[in-house]
Amino acid sequence: MSRLVIVVEKASDWSSYHPSENVMAASDYLREPLSGDEERTQVINLCRSYKYLGTGYYVSLLAEARGHKVIPSVRTINDLRRRSLYGLDIEDLNQKLSRFLPDSRDTTDFGLQVYFGETSYGPLQDLARQVFETFPCPILRIEFEREREWRISAIKPTGLHTLNDPQEDAFADALDRFSKKLWRKPRARRKYRYDIAMLHDPAEAMPPSNKRALKSFIEAGKGLGIEVDPITRNDYSRLAEYDGLFIRETTALDNHTYRFANKAEKEGMVVMDDPTSILRCTNKIYLHDLLRARKLPTPKSEILFRDDAKRLAELPALLGFPIVLKIPDGSFSRGIVKVENAEELKKGAEDLFQHTALVIAQEYLYTEFDWRIGVLNKEPLYACQYFMSRGHWQIYNHGARGTAKSGGFKTLPVREAPPEIVRLALKATALIGDGLYGVDLKQAGSRNVVIEVNDNPSIDAGVEDEYLGEDLYRRIMEEFLRRLERKRLGITD
Repeated sequence: MSRLVIVVEKASDWSSYHPSENVMAASDYLREPLSGDEERTQVINLCRSYKYLGTGYYVSLLAEARGHKVIPSVRTINDLRRRSLYGLDIEDLNQKLSRFLPDSRDTTDFGLQVYFGETSYGPLQDLARQVFETFPCPILRIEFEREREWRISAIKPTGLHTLNDPQEDAFADALDRFSKKLWRKPRARRKYRYDIAMLHDPAEAMPPSNKRALKSFIEAGKGLGIEVDPITRNDYSRLAEYDGLFIRETTALDNHTYRFANKAEKEGMVVMDDPTSILRCTNKIYLHDLLRARKLPTPKSEILFRDDAKRLAELPALLGFPIVLKIPDGSFSRGIVKVENAEELKKGAEDLFQHTALVIAQEYLYTEFDWRIGVLNKEPLYACQYFMSRGHWQIYNHGARGTAKSGGFKTLPVREAPPEIVRLALKATALIGDGLYGVDLKQAGSRNVVIEVNDNPSIDAGVEDEYLGEDLYRRIMEEFLRRLERKRLGITD
């Protein structure tokens, strides 16, 4: 069972709401004896102030010492005190304000109340959610100011006792929705040793794992005493409830997948893929420099800068035609074009520079298929050949109507893959980390080259599991179990 505790500084702070056995005075919570059981406890700290070494501060501090999940955490309290962090965490949010905030010339400041990431001001709901994800705190006031442009001037935690009647109603509704999302439905009778959140997007057009594969991960976990619970981006607030995070959604640095990984790592959870792996794999510019610095073979490549016409003109002499142009964070063959002449080169570069300041240009190496070597914890896991889409030069052919067709595949035992390809894949992933990766490689004549290293690689039922079957999912869940056990025992590498 799970226990919810709502802590208030004074009983009168809760006088506007129905009495609840979940509500406890701060003095009682701080004096509460440790029970010694393993009951999961979520604490919502509604003290009037989180001032350093004040009552509210100690509620969160002792909650963490007792192993309770508390909002706000001590980290959040400290971050909100350090205004220098605002620029790091919310700089991108400032750029979106002008469209939504009052445009009256007489208005130079504006405030927004946020309750568990919700606000009554609809146009700024997305911003309110992002601020809450960055600074999880029950009640926040976001203050804006305008000189030339609107910007966030402060983010302040607010006490329950300061709310007026309409605000109390809005808070009560938000608290009700938030508390319902904190805990899952009652568990099955079997008690699992560990719980893993599996992040996925049911609406994603080309997800890393199809529905059958997700079910196989869940079944593999059950066999090892691990409950694998599918979650979506809307479950960010309850992430810390779990022991681990398994990302099965296409990752990117500028979306929620990286925020999930980063938060999970800060919470001390076992994470796959970890934020460092996402950082190193999702940007082709970074990966190109990393591989080149370690002298691993790659296609001949050049980095193009926006508005550098001279470098663009030199490219044919350096690489020859055809040339492949890539945006740094493309995936599944998107954001990649092949150009055959100078006119196409100029047009292709102009199109890609609409989305990025840097573009990577590579020589075109024709092969009938690409190798994909799956690597888990620095050991080869599976081997696939991905064939080019019929009549196309890439594995995925994204049609004009937004549809995508892929070529065929062949999955085989790792021992049947060329040893030099497997060794090269292991060398490439050793530069990234010890997680789960998919290395794309080409054999062109006598050359073996690394195309890219993918965090969060594709694992689809009927493709990557064609040879290993259910054993593929079991091996991945076994690695989670190994890491969870080492963490429980306090073993560090």
